[in-house]
Amino acid sequence: MDNKKTIKTALISVFHKEGLDEIIAMLHAEGVSFLSTGGTRQFIESLGFPCQAVEDLTSYPSILGGRVKTLHPKVFGGILCRRYNKQDQNEMAQYEIPEIDLVIVDLYPFEDTVASGAAEQDIIEKIDIGGISLIRAAAKNFNDVVVVASKSQYKPLMDMLQSQGAHSTLADRRWFAKEAFAVSSAYDSAIFNYFDGDEISAYRCAVNQKMPLRYGENPHQKGCFFGDFNAMFTQIHGKGISYNNLLDINAAVDLINEFDETTFAILKHNNACGIASRSTLMQAWVDALACDSVSAYGGVLIANDVIDKDVAEEINKIFFEVIIAPKYTEDAIEILCQKKNRIILIRKDVEMPKMQVRSALNGVLLQEKDLDVETQSDLKQVSKKTPTAQEIEDMLFANKLVKNSKSNSIVLAKNKQLCASGVGQTSRVDALKQAIEKAKTFGFDLHGAVMASDAFFPFPDCVEIANEAGVTAVIQPGGSMRDDQTFQYCDEHGVAMVTTGIRHFKH
Repeated sequence: MDNKKTIKTALISVFHKEGLDEIIAMLHAEGVSFLSTGGTRQFIESLGFPCQAVEDLTSYPSILGGRVKTLHPKVFGGILCRRYNKQDQNEMAQYEIPEIDLVIVDLYPFEDTVASGAAEQDIIEKIDIGGISLIRAAAKNFNDVVVVASKSQYKPLMDMLQSQGAHSTLADRRWFAKEAFAVSSAYDSAIFNYFDGDEISAYRCAVNQKMPLRYGENPHQKGCFFGDFNAMFTQIHGKGISYNNLLDINAAVDLINEFDETTFAILKHNNACGIASRSTLMQAWVDALACDSVSAYGGVLIANDVIDKDVAEEINKIFFEVIIAPKYTEDAIEILCQKKNRIILIRKDVEMPKMQVRSALNGVLLQEKDLDVETQSDLKQVSKKTPTAQEIEDMLFANKLVKNSKSNSIVLAKNKQLCASGVGQTSRVDALKQAIEKAKTFGFDLHGAVMASDAFFPFPDCVEIANEAGVTAVIQPGGSMRDDQTFQYCDEHGVAMVTTGIRHFKH
């Protein structure tokens, strides 16, 4: 049963009035009467429609600087009364309370006020009281009342009015109630997080933007993304984003954020399979692809500079899933769009969250993101041999890569180019052997290369194996009980070693 209800009276009190005029005109045409406060009442009347002031209904003016306007039994009674309940109806008649069938209310812009850097007094004044109470009351009584709690719900309301006139079904009202509680819960979460600050005494997160994904990690799994993807990227071409695409895009952004120099990276399954920093983006692309042209197939590409026609022509020679850059020339876009499904993203300059969240067991894990970027001043020389300027550059380069690779991980690099990496191994020795074998496969000469490790070496064996392969300098966190044995090996075999004191595990 659709349980249709007719809208006869609408209470409207909004902060954002954009798009409201058309709704008001449609309601008036259906014979709906209006009840409102302050600026919204003036807005309705400016459109040429009659509107009763809430103050005239309640016989109380807006008081306390506007803090109390609608908090009155004649308002909330009209919203909360159960039309099927005889006692409710008798009390409505006794106290001369009119029924309110539609509530259009939004909330003061609390989050925007916080983001603006406003003083706390101004922020506190943007904690809505009347609005949130009206929303909750109307949503609770969805059996009889339609509630619109955000300007994002104006279009669904207009669609309903256009198709049904001033009538709503129970399904309509229940949907609007659900959306209203989403608004109120998100609002309260934002207020709590403001007061909680960095204490993190409880976890409250509300994200309204939902992006459907083609599927989850595998085709038989459903998946979706909650977040404002469009705030970070403009997708100018290609198919819909998948769950795995998002994970790779996230890893790609984290990696490229480490580099100021012109850099091109290729990722596969969240790990870099090719990356190089060069004076031109063309050379960076050529050298990144040379790292592992096999794994680059179907990968995610990211650059931190403009992709022009010449670079696009080279890139277009291989198959890849996603490409990300801050800008493309028009002729580059024409070339890259030749593949129908290829996802082309323009990255916007948006501040990234500083906290990281993931599900675990029956809860969530929350931690600060690993934002440490070691510089030359952070390096502690622990070997007799002093690394050359080129080795220092390469070690810092490799350290950024190993930080963004799945543990256990080892990175071999030379001349600011990835030679090979061993990632996601249960043994650091296995990770190193994997990297050496891969470097040989793609013709890299490891003599003069550097090695980076995401954690300390419990034994000197990795340094010994790397040195035998040609590695001349090593960067690692240090901190093993057997560091002295590793340092001694370096001194005896002429290997330069520096420690950072910072471990970079990544799971």
